[in-house]
Amino acid sequence: MNIGWKLAELHEHGFCVLEGHFPPPLIEACRHAFWPVLLDHLSSHFREPNRGPHRHFLPMPFDPPCFAPEFFFDPAILAVMRAAMDDRIVADQWGCDVPLAGSQYQEPHVDYQRPLFAELPDLTLPPYMMVVSFGLIEITTAHGPLEIAPGTHRLPRAAALESVKAGEIPLISIPLEIGDVLIRHPWTVHRGTPNTTDTPRALATIRYVRRWYADNSRDVNSIPLWLWRTFTPEEQSILRFPWTNGRRAPHPLRYLLARGPHDQLDAKKFCWLPVRTGGCHLARRAAEGRSIELPEKGRTRAN
Repeated sequence: MNIGWKLAELHEHGFCVLEGHFPPPLIEACRHAFWPVLLDHLSSHFREPNRGPHRHFLPMPFDPPCFAPEFFFDPAILAVMRAAMDDRIVADQWGCDVPLAGSQYQEPHVDYQRPLFAELPDLTLPPYMMVVSFGLIEITTAHGPLEIAPGTHRLPRAAALESVKAGEIPLISIPLEIGDVLIRHPWTVHRGTPNTTDTPRALATIRYVRRWYADNSRDVNSIPLWLWRTFTPEEQSILRFPWTNGRRAPHPLRYLLARGPHDQLDAKKFCWLPVRTGGCHLARRAAEGRSIELPEKGRTRAN
């Protein structure tokens, strides 16, 4: 992937797509972990959509494998974020937008409520936030993909919305394969489309901002302290989320097995967590995709 080309596309059109960027096993592990959370949310809030009829938003958990460091610390994505903004960007939102069957076309809109300078609402500014999204399922035209109006991030907000509503600037559908990553400027006019299937269209999103910018536009979950301590100082500097000490760490082998054999580089990183005899040896085997039985009653065994 040519970072320069993607950056130019982002500046010109207000969005770009990194095709097949994340490995499918990473996405599948996230989906399998998130689906019970989503179904539980829908069971209690089905009649209380918070993003329009049959549209739900919920903050994503920081529980592996729903959370994976690859989502937040991917070198190519961070390179685009830093080139588009600056080297001191932080991630401050981790959520999921889910239209269901019965959802409708949204009104074209942008993702900010108030301009940075209220006295100069149409002042042209360099970007200070970017949105990175990927589907937890394949998002076809039937699942309700986003539609984006290219180039509207460079227009005054009212003029951009008027041009889209008048049909002068077309809205382009953005279907996503598993592993595709959509990067977009939040000032680019866009809308959600109807999901005509029985499968919730889960689109996970991370927002990156310049370090000085902050708002409370979306709910976020806390990072467990045990997980926070596994990050390097550089990784910690990228994350701006609350943390909590209310949960125990899972056994490292369960963490590695949940993440799957695609993640080989991070195996030793998690071996410092308390493990039983032979745990580090088994952790390496887990990362290599070799069969393992989880330890029981103080014993470990690898096959």
